[in-house]
Amino acid sequence: MIPLAVWEAPVRRAPSTLRRWPPIGLTTTNLDLVTPRRQQILGIAAELFAARGFHGVSVAELGSACGISGPALYKHFESKDAMLAEMLVSISETLLSQGRRRVESADGPRAALEALVEWHIEFAIDHRALIVVQDRDWSSLPDEARERVRSLQRAYVDVWADQVRLLDPAITPEAARTRAHVLFGLLNSTPHSGRLPDPQLHDVLREMAHGALGLS
Repeated sequence: MIPLAVWEAPVRRAPSTLRRWPPIGLTTTNLDLVTPRRQQILGIAAELFAARGFHGVSVAELGSACGISGPALYKHFESKDAMLAEMLVSISETLLSQGRRRVESADGPRAALEALVEWHIEFAIDHRALIVVQDRDWSSLPDEARERVRSLQRAYVDVWADQVRLLDPAITPEAARTRAHVLFGLLNSTPHSGRLPDPQLHDVLREMAHGALGLS
């Protein structure tokens, strides 16, 4: 998920029939600012998209799962594409804003990396469905939303890479970004590593991430 290999992924143009989501709506979304009902709908949609894929879920099915008619969803979202856009842009914004916040309140790069690890593990355990949706359905985003997610994820990678280099200045910028991506691959494994209870899984992921970062 989050971010994934979209860092260097080539731009994929959406089919001309795909409804485009206005960019103005992409600059104001944040999970903390979404109304409770919209957040509930997004949560239900994420579970359905994760289980069956974005294209495998109809508007009618989304409405039924939310306890409303399919057309009633349009009171909350312009389209199913808009729902996916808000879902994935919001999580990217949240990851970046909270990551920056953790770094700003940390005492030095070691503490900052420890805080980033804790934050990302918390997110990955609490939002498994979003990880699956991000991984599988990112290419289904409208153009503007996809580029917004790409930009946010690059910035999030750099938050990590900057702290990696502050801890070890000998590491090149590209190597630092690569380490960040490797760590995301580890931490975003939560949808596929559910054999342990969440608290134990959290401890395992923390131990492995600290080892990879040289924090042990």
